[in-house]
Amino acid sequence: MEAERRLFDRYAPLPGVPDELADSKGKMRAVWGPLIAHLSKLTPGEVEAAFAAGDQHLADAGVFFRAYGDTSAAGRDWPFSPVPILLPETEWQEIAKGLIERADLLEAVVADLYGENRLVAEGHLPAALIAQSPEWLRPMVGVKPRSGHFLHFVGFEIGRGPDGRWWVLSDRTDAPSGAGFALENRVATTQVFPKLYENSNVLRLAGFFGAFRDALDRLRQDTASRVGILTPGALTDTYYEQAYIARYLGMALLEGEDLVVEDGHLRLRTVQGLAPVDVLWRRMDGIWADPLELREDSALGTPGLMSAIRAGHVTMVNALGVGVLETQVLMAFLPAIARKLTGKPLLLPNVATWWCGGARELAHVRAQAARMMIAPALATRMPFEGSTVHAVAGKLQGVEDGDLHGWLTENAQGLVAKELVTLSTTPVYHQGELTPRPMTIRMFLARTADGWQVMPGGFGRIGASTDTAAISMRNGGAVADVWVVSDRKVEPVSLLTPPHAPFVRAVPGPLPSRAADNLFWLGRYVERTEGFARLVRAYNSRRSEAATELLLDSIRARLKAYGIDPAQGVPKGLLRTLAAAVGSASQIRDRFSVDGWAALKDMEKSMTRIARTAQPGNDAAQVMGVFLRKIAGFSGLVHENMFRAAGWQFLTIGRSLERASMMTDLLAALADPAAPQGGLDLAIEIGDSTMVHRQRYAVVSSRETVIDLLALDEMNPRSVRFQLDGLRARLNDLAHLRSHDGGPRVETLVHDLQAAMIGHSVHSLDTKALKAIHAGLLDLSPALGDAYLH
Repeated sequence: MEAERRLFDRYAPLPGVPDELADSKGKMRAVWGPLIAHLSKLTPGEVEAAFAAGDQHLADAGVFFRAYGDTSAAGRDWPFSPVPILLPETEWQEIAKGLIERADLLEAVVADLYGENRLVAEGHLPAALIAQSPEWLRPMVGVKPRSGHFLHFVGFEIGRGPDGRWWVLSDRTDAPSGAGFALENRVATTQVFPKLYENSNVLRLAGFFGAFRDALDRLRQDTASRVGILTPGALTDTYYEQAYIARYLGMALLEGEDLVVEDGHLRLRTVQGLAPVDVLWRRMDGIWADPLELREDSALGTPGLMSAIRAGHVTMVNALGVGVLETQVLMAFLPAIARKLTGKPLLLPNVATWWCGGARELAHVRAQAARMMIAPALATRMPFEGSTVHAVAGKLQGVEDGDLHGWLTENAQGLVAKELVTLSTTPVYHQGELTPRPMTIRMFLARTADGWQVMPGGFGRIGASTDTAAISMRNGGAVADVWVVSDRKVEPVSLLTPPHAPFVRAVPGPLPSRAADNLFWLGRYVERTEGFARLVRAYNSRRSEAATELLLDSIRARLKAYGIDPAQGVPKGLLRTLAAAVGSASQIRDRFSVDGWAALKDMEKSMTRIARTAQPGNDAAQVMGVFLRKIAGFSGLVHENMFRAAGWQFLTIGRSLERASMMTDLLAALADPAAPQGGLDLAIEIGDSTMVHRQRYAVVSSRETVIDLLALDEMNPRSVRFQLDGLRARLNDLAHLRSHDGGPRVETLVHDLQAAMIGHSVHSLDTKALKAIHAGLLDLSPALGDAYLH
């Protein structure tokens, strides 16, 4: 108790600012007692170890974020704050009531805007603001959602103001993000405080996600159809979260190009043909969803999607066009609209907002400009979320001695003013002490069979400094779990099937063609990277051994033909091929194991770092040896642990095709009669068959022994024959999936190549024959695409 007292006594809340840990009298809030007591018992080393467990989980899981607008492929480490934000259940229940009321209000507003439009007609909303908003989608006018609701999943950014009350800072309705990150934060926090979490009566999150999953499933009209999550793709700032949620809920993560509208119905392109989809949880901004009727320059959407929605053949969650509710200026009118529709004020008000287009409102903003921030009226992000800010505390941004009042008059119609909000603080662990930092919480609501259900937790965002002005949150900071703590015992909740339920073996859904294509190329790129690494190692080791210049010239020619610069210790061409493998895997994060992704990223990170210092010669040869062992570990991990469904078949086909292609190309060069001395031994080394060759042929290598072992041997996993046998077997496994024409050609090509190899002898398989087989192998990729991928 004394240690707990000391830890809390060293905590210094900011003067005049509400704090989540300390009440207005400076006493610790009861809900924090167990957490502070737990931290007080830990030594600095134990605290560091506990926090490191959370960070390690996030690193192992591959959690990352990408700043909004960042189009690079690389994500950044997750800025996790291990100390959660704590709320008593009673307080959370009051917040939940206010958010449910607000969600119902927003549903009524958007239904009116695309329906009767009485709010505009009666003067409660300016017509020009709605019409000018890029989020108001005219093709949705008069369209009633098949489900009966526009909103099914919403988020609200809330903060506690100086008076201790909670305020809504932002409405997230179009494609709310953060729920998956909240779930991942929860998992990380349980790694930091496993026993404390188990004994603290923290409300669980799984029930919320399970209820929403069931609600989405009930929205299907065709029981044979699928529920999908629509993503803009791997470069979106929340792609990791989308992939994580897809895996967690067992849903397909789909891009616009995966879908096609046929006869007014939405279909998914799969390796088995077109499959019905009639419910989409949309994580893409609505305006990009259909290039035919919305943004014509969209490469993310599905042409004709609006027509399928209009025909009532698909349910969008949320409906297209609801992004208009995020327009910041709408907050200026919502309090009055609430009083009109319900006859009472909102339980949870939003931050005070004024549209500068009204004379009275403009006069108020002028008079109180020192207490406001001014931003574009039609912006959909709060200034603290990164949107443009024109003026703060009476000063124009980026303008020296600007005339604020004249500027306001000139631009009033397009401006919104918001009260400068001071946020409450929550403790973070910094340099061995608890330190207050400003925070907001994103809360989530899901529409279920029983109405709106509020996530008992949320996505906490914490400021980077002690500046408690909400505008300061745009400078970044950390994220944290949110614990809703009950005073009663909380039973564990799981998405697993209850033990008393009858067992039903789940049948995997059809594999989307795009996923199959990425798995195919992942197999090819990883195998290609390995082949390049073996060739680079062989070249650099022979440089150190003073091999003949003719042999070195031959290897250099092979490397250059593959786009590899032999003068570089770790060639950039090899790194580019490895990056291509990572790129293919990044497109299928929902289908690729966490361990497989971590191993692949670790290879890329290690090789990129080593490439800066590795020198040609023996140093590079040793580096390639280490790299090859990493590739072997990755290949073993993926191929031993991956379920033998269609995805594994395509990954393996890509790997086998690439290995056979590279081997035939290599043998055509190194087993040619005109090849330099040492070429045959080089081929054996690159084919990783040195030991087998020595055991089988107690003679010096010859063209016959090399061709027999690396081309014709059906038992050697490095041989061309072995790979063709594998290709034939994999295509036979896939044949039952095909429901359209195109398969026979790829199967015929493989059959013919396999028959040709079987018919050859070590004498007849000359350079010309090897080149013919190599050309035939190159024809397999487009033939496979025609059969399954297009």
